[in-house]
Amino acid sequence: MANNTLILSTDRIKSRIYTLRGMQVMLDRDLAELYEVKAIRLREQMKRNSKRFPSDFMFQLTNSEVDLLVSQNAIPSKKHIGGYLHYAFTEQGVANLSSVLTNNKAIEVNIQIMRAFVAMRRFISSNAQMFQRLDVVERKQIEHDKKFEEIY
Repeated sequence: MANNTLILSTDRIKSRIYTLRGMQVMLDRDLAELYEVKAIRLREQMKRNSKRFPSDFMFQLTNSEVDLLVSQNAIPSKKHIGGYLHYAFTEQGVANLSSVLTNNKAIEVNIQIMRAFVAMRRFISSNAQMFQRLDVVERKQIEHDKKFEEIY
């Protein structure tokens, strides 16, 4: 790797991957920051090449999804997103961004993002049984709390 190659930490990238609509996605603003381009330029390229971004590769957030991101502290507030609803890119959408953002930085960052998606998928896969157990425990706790409230 060349000396001028930007190396982003996997954790920095993972912290910008959210789960929406049952998919892992990255927001246009985060991708633009990582690629060191303006978000408006990233969206322009996406719109100019719209055939590369079907709805299962990219979608625009709804107001309720923005509220969810705010409630999860993924974004500090609605004001933080500005006057428009962001676009969310799935892993395939992010991969396709590399075909429309062709500068060297975009290529390098894109490779690192793809590696972060793979690392997250491996983590989720290797811990799936633990997540299922936690879900069962959480459901039992909710049932217990409801019964407790009914009694008192």
